Order: sequence, then structure tokens, then C-alpha cells
Amino acid sequence: MPDLKAAIVQVTPFQQNCTLLWEEPGKRAVVIDPGGEVPRLLEAVAELDLRIERILLTHGHIDHAGGAAALKEALERAGGEAGRPTIVPIEGPDQRDRFLLEGLEVQGRKFGMSGVRNVVPDRWLAEGDEVHLGEQAFAILHCPGHTPGHIVLVNEAARFAIVGDVLFAGSVGRTDFPYGDHEALIRAIKDKLLPLGDDVAFICGHGPGSTIGAERRTNPFVRG
Repeated sequence: MPDLKAAIVQVTPFQQNCTLLWEEPGKRAVVIDPGGEVPRLLEAVAELDLRIERILLTHGHIDHAGGAAALKEALERAGGEAGRPTIVPIEGPDQRDRFLLEGLEVQGRKFGMSGVRNVVPDRWLAEGDEVHLGEQAFAILHCPGHTPGHIVLVNEAARFAIVGDVLFAGSVGRTDFPYGDHEALIRAIKDKLLPLGDDVAFICGHGPGSTIGAERRTNPFVRG
């Protein structure tokens, strides 16, 4: 199987980890959670010479999805200008985050972020779905609590996951929103993420990544 590579571009004042994932060789790639600063993301894509096939969203918060519509437009326009008609679908999260994605512009005004646009994905993702990147397969887990429709992407073969704002190194996602549910978040972590195996490494939405094993042993929110 081709190697899976990753690069992180931190975007927005929230320092969100927008992740570029690609295969070597071939440079087939996805962008996960483009929260904003689209010109910086395009520069990174060009520098790495990536062929973006889709944009994936773990959930509907502005720092993860605020730049999705603009990035899709820019990538498709660049493909057309190069004589390569290009469609870059936006996929995810679970449809229970629709209200957040349809309110991105309101979120943008609240936080003083310009260029934010509402977005409706080309494909909602649900528990049991799969997303493919070349020969790489990512299973979709529905992990609510931070938002109702939050999803996690798991590549079993690579022992790797993208967990968004569900689990962090030493912490877990916020649930102090009107739609937050701390019990559901912890249940998702314990029932769906911890069973993946201690050797599974993950990239999260903010801060450094970690492994399931390290969080099982040391994270005060999930130990025991």
C-alpha cells in the first residue's frame, strides 16, 4: 500500500489544525477541516504539489469549516484554468451538524472573522460510511458531544485517526454549548475510540497529536 503522509497548517485565531493527507507516490490528497486562511492553504497545497480530491469536515464549527466553500471554489477554479475540469466535493460531517454549517456566517460575524460562508456538503457522512483516498480507506465513526454531528475518521490499516475536537492530548472537547453533551462525548471516546487500540496515533483539532494508549493511561477525562 502507498505511504500515507500528513501536514498540518494551523489556521484562524483558534489555531486549528487543518490537515493535508496524501499518498506517496501519486500525491492524491484530501484537506480536512479548512477553517479559514484559504490563501495559506492553497500555498501549502502548491508547495507540496498535491492533487486535492475532496474536502472533509469533522464538524460544523467555524474554525473547522469556515473556509470550506471558498477552498472548494478556489481549487475548482484553478483546475479549470489549467485545462483540467475539476470537482472537489465537500464531505461530512454527520447531517446533525447542518444547523452549524448553515450558520457559519453568523459565527463569523460573532468572532470578527471575514470571508466565512455557509456551506452544505455534497455528501453527509454517517457511522459506517467510508471515505477513500487512493488505496487508503477511512471508516467513519459518529462521536457526538462536542457537536451533535461530529465524526471521526479511522484508517485501520495505517493505525491512524483524525479525531477533530473529540479527544486531545490530555483533554477532551468542550461541551459547554447549548447543544453540547459531556456524557455523550465521554461515552463516544470510551466506546468507540479507546477500543481502536493503544497503538493508534491521532491528529486532533488543536494542539499536538497523541496515541490512544497515551490518552488511556494519562488523560484525566478518560482514565478508567
